[in-house]
Amino acid sequence: MPLAPLFAPSAKGRSSKHAIGAAAIAAILLSGCVNSPSINVLGAYFPDWLFCIVAGVVLTVVIHVILKRLQADHLMGPSAVVIPTLVVFLSLAVWLILFQH
Repeated sequence: MPLAPLFAPSAKGRSSKHAIGAAAIAAILLSGCVNSPSINVLGAYFPDWLFCIVAGVVLTVVIHVILKRLQADHLMGPSAVVIPTLVVFLSLAVWLILFQH
């Protein structure tokens, strides 16, 4: 038994209405993506989140070095949990402080 076509001839008018409705909804949902948050660095645009992640990693390394020098690194619990959590926390803090749109 052959498969029925995707759009039957009797439903052609209805399917075009669905397509127009889907296109309108997609246009409304994608309209928030007009201005991408980016920084111009020597003519190339980089997303803000990239700088926030780099800042979070650098700040985490600085905090880790300071705690090592103070011999208080034992306060950092299990490193596999604390280090990534600190990176995420500091990245989000940098995002909130520097890039308030």
